[in-house]
Amino acid sequence: MVEYNPATLELENGLIFKGFSFGHDQAVHGEVVFSTAMVGYPESLTDPSFSGQILCVTFPLIGNYGVPADEFINGLSRYFESEKIHIRGLVISDYSFEYSHWNATKSLDQWLKEHKVPGIFGVDTRELTKVLREKGSMLGSVTPAGRAPATKYNPDEENQVSLVSCKEPIRYGKGDKKVVLVDCGVKHNIIRCLVNRGVEVIRVPWDYDFTNVEYDGLFVSNGPGNPDYCTITVENLKKAINNDNPKPIFGICMGNQLLSKAAGASTYKLKYGHRSHNQPVRMSGTDRCFITSQNHGYAVDDSALEMGWETLFTNMNDGTNEGIRHESKPFFSCQFHPEASSGPTDTEFLFDDFINLL
Repeated sequence: MVEYNPATLELENGLIFKGFSFGHDQAVHGEVVFSTAMVGYPESLTDPSFSGQILCVTFPLIGNYGVPADEFINGLSRYFESEKIHIRGLVISDYSFEYSHWNATKSLDQWLKEHKVPGIFGVDTRELTKVLREKGSMLGSVTPAGRAPATKYNPDEENQVSLVSCKEPIRYGKGDKKVVLVDCGVKHNIIRCLVNRGVEVIRVPWDYDFTNVEYDGLFVSNGPGNPDYCTITVENLKKAINNDNPKPIFGICMGNQLLSKAAGASTYKLKYGHRSHNQPVRMSGTDRCFITSQNHGYAVDDSALEMGWETLFTNMNDGTNEGIRHESKPFFSCQFHPEASSGPTDTEFLFDDFINLL
């Protein structure tokens, strides 16, 4: 049996968790957060919204179905949510040394090594999660025995969106309608959901001036970090919503936050965020509730929305905003992921609602 090098996870409050190193053999520092998703670690690790973060997966057994091949079809990853792993480090309880799945080509350990991402297993993730729920997400470091400590890194002190956004426009699909997608850290399944509905998608950088581009609809994607860094995007959105001939706008996650800021609202950091597959939301004015997949650390304060805007969805666990809409113009957004991947797809109809507006 392979002997694994001891490692430690140390939180900024001085609390230390012991375990064993796997993946890339080096120390790393970042914001420690947790996700309660039971499946979907390949999708989670490649979700750009985790940029700058050390992810603790609360489900105890990880790695049992390995990792699929890194294949691309028409510029989109076949199995992952982006071109690379975005987490800074991985914290798990029980690592499965043997994996079994019909499309697995490598182990989680091998995959982390390829992307130079360190991990630690054997950690009491139940206790760690209790600490993060009680104290809130905090900075921390994973350090294998014999390795020098990592340089301190606080993702809130850097524009994470600019790190994960594309650098130039990219086109996907074909269709009579054109959708400009503002890439704040987009998941590939969002692009798949649009392309599968027969539209051409023009993916542009987060700070791209789309106001002079001809399009039939505007989409603002998910993304990591503090939305306050994206003032350029917000200013461009203000121009779009105040246009005399407004085109439909749909925002997801970070897109909800940026559209809300353009509509007069503010945002704030949640204590430990929403990162799971089972967040219940209710559609305003109805008794319709949906189970949703979410991954965000900031939320919208919708009390300051300008006249003409209203709340579209509300989180049933803590009452936070989960989406907004305009009362008369074709603008709406949601804080959750209707395309999921991984997670429930109960709300994928929102893509149909958007396409029907074009």
